[in-house]
Amino acid sequence: MPNTKSAERRMRNSARKRLQNRSVKSRLKTLERAYAEALKGGKKDVSTDAFRKLSSAFDKAAKSGVVHKSKASRRKSRLAVKLVATK
Repeated sequence: MPNTKSAERRMRNSARKRLQNRSVKSRLKTLERAYAEALKGGKKDVSTDAFRKLSSAFDKAAKSGVVHKSKASRRKSRLAVKLVATK
C-alpha cells in the first residue's frame, strides 16, 4: 500500500493507464489477426484495407507510447513485406 498521497495518486493513475494500454494492445492483436485472415483469403483489396487500418493503429499506439516507435515501425515493415509477397 502507498505511504504518501502522491504515491496513492500515482497508483490510481498507473492502474487507469494500464487498462487503457491493455485495450490498445488488444485492438492491435485483433487487427493483426484480421490482417492475417485477409492475407490467407487471398483477396488483395481486403488485405490492403486491413493493412492500412493496422498500420494506422500501430502509428497511434506508438505516438501515445503504448508500443515503442521502433517496434511499431518494424512490425509495419514486416507486415508490408507479407502483403507485397501475396500480390
